[in-house]
Amino acid sequence: MSNLQGKTLFITGASRGIGKAIALRAARDGANIVIAAKTTDPHPKLPGTIYTAAKEIEEAGGKALPCVVDIRDEAQIHAAVAKAVETFGGIDILVNNASAISLTGTLETPLKRFDLMHGINTRGTFACSQACIPYLKKSSNPHILNNSPPLNMEPRWFGPHVAYTIAKYGMSLCALGMAEELKDDGIAVNTLWPRTVIATAAVQNLLGGDDTIKGSRKPEIMADAAYAILTKPSRSFTGNFCIDDEVLRAAGVTNFDKYQSVPGAELLPDFFL
Repeated sequence: MSNLQGKTLFITGASRGIGKAIALRAARDGANIVIAAKTTDPHPKLPGTIYTAAKEIEEAGGKALPCVVDIRDEAQIHAAVAKAVETFGGIDILVNNASAISLTGTLETPLKRFDLMHGINTRGTFACSQACIPYLKKSSNPHILNNSPPLNMEPRWFGPHVAYTIAKYGMSLCALGMAEELKDDGIAVNTLWPRTVIATAAVQNLLGGDDTIKGSRKPEIMADAAYAILTKPSRSFTGNFCIDDEVLRAAGVTNFDKYQSVPGAELLPDFFL
């Protein structure tokens, strides 16, 4: 597959950050984007709503369907999937991007926060996949892509924030299992994770502010890597835990300077690598 023209992508958390960047990259091909996210009104610290994202997607050349979806709510997921199929005729690609984070230890993690992370990250990924699979089976090149890390079972990734790690690894375990389960249906299931911290509003507000942003890469590196994965033949590329710059290097990219938030700054590695 050379591009995503006419393909329908169901992207969770696509109102901002990495999800929106993936949507905009696909939109440049003329793809249809289902924006499955919660934000309908502007947040004081997190810019972007499903409607502002839809406007950007259409300006980039795509078609947008903004849907109010809390992926902890099964009924909302199924309503959005039904609306997507009614509007665009099917679903070709699911990007499980929505995520919740709390880098806290066991005693510092309220069960409400534990439930939020697991409800969005692991359960939300499973629920969205479950809802989309019947339609993905009808696509000519179906993909599921989870924004989650390789399964690196080192204690140092669990000790400081065990609840978050389990929730993110749950997304990757979904990919591991579903890739095997769905291979005869020709549905590719892979994960994508950044080598470095990615400059998003969440990182700016929650994970270190300007100093962290300085050592980060732009969301476009994840978007370009996702595009490279989603245009591969689904029957031959599945069950992979991908890293953004490795994917792009394999696609022939040699210079990554354009992705740096601050050219020449020392890059900060992301978790789990």
